[in-house]
Amino acid sequence: MEQVLTNNLVISIDAMGGDNSPRVVIEGLAIASKKHPDIKFLLFGDSAKVNPILAEFPSLQKHCEVRHCAEMVHNEDKPSQVIRNKNTSMYMAIEAVRKGEAQAVVSAGNTGALMAISKIVLRTITKIHRPAIVSIMPHRTGKYVMLDLGANTECDAINLAEFALMGDILARHALNLEKPRVALLNIGAEEMKGKEEIKQAAKIIKHSHMNIDFIGYIEPHELPNGMADVVIADGFTGNIALKSIEGTAKLVVRLIKDAVKHSILAKFGIPFMLGVMLRIKKTMDPRLYNGAMLVGLNGLTVKSHGGTDALGFSVAVGNAANLVRQNFVTTIKEEIEKVDLDELSQEVFYDMY
Repeated sequence: MEQVLTNNLVISIDAMGGDNSPRVVIEGLAIASKKHPDIKFLLFGDSAKVNPILAEFPSLQKHCEVRHCAEMVHNEDKPSQVIRNKNTSMYMAIEAVRKGEAQAVVSAGNTGALMAISKIVLRTITKIHRPAIVSIMPHRTGKYVMLDLGANTECDAINLAEFALMGDILARHALNLEKPRVALLNIGAEEMKGKEEIKQAAKIIKHSHMNIDFIGYIEPHELPNGMADVVIADGFTGNIALKSIEGTAKLVVRLIKDAVKHSILAKFGIPFMLGVMLRIKKTMDPRLYNGAMLVGLNGLTVKSHGGTDALGFSVAVGNAANLVRQNFVTTIKEEIEKVDLDELSQEVFYDMY
């Protein structure tokens, strides 16, 4: 199936990425299309597998163009291997953004491969040293932005300061916050605690012209309490924190289910607690927060969880569409141009020594 997409908002889709592709991907697009009828989709994948499933959704079909590519990136593939193969559905989907055929790309495929290809094809924004993986997380009273979640296992002070700037911009756009509270994830709230790069990053953010509401350090146990709107960490620390939060959330749900199952009184109380339990379940539903963004590139890449269902994939697509509408990439470029972090870090370094 070939047709020309003329709508201004086009999202490129890796139809073969994820555990249950292409079905979950296409079913997710059907949900997203109903919520965002102005979006057109550019699907890259095996047309023999994609087209029969797409035919099940006639209303979606008219919003899609399928471009055949027989090869795909597998979960076990190494980034060093996939960057040399330009014929995979993932590579071609990202390439469409570089060519200007789409404004964003969404994939549920191999995270390492997606990061590697995106950095090579889209390239890092001038003055940004490293891109970061960022996601929106729930806390007690709302949501917060957290980065980096795994793109950079080791970061210096400049990297962390850049993450603070990009996180601040994302929180203003995605969470509609006029002045997000930005904090560095640390082992303690006291200024003398933490690694040297964290201390130096704090000084850079405080003395920069980024106009950021920097509130200092935040400890891991405070993340769910809503004390910060943007949480900054290196990729190693951020990824561990994210997986710890996800594991704890699953544990809480499991403990509640087990407690109800083994208590007759609890079972009788379910009808009275049903509304509350449904609200809690919705708040903790990981599908509603699916779609981590790779920010700091000359293009927008969104990573969907590989094992998500159609609803989760639709959320990732919706996140991509909203950021495109708000010119997120252009905004980061403009904000970065106002700040010379390299020069500022040298001044802070000389002040320290």
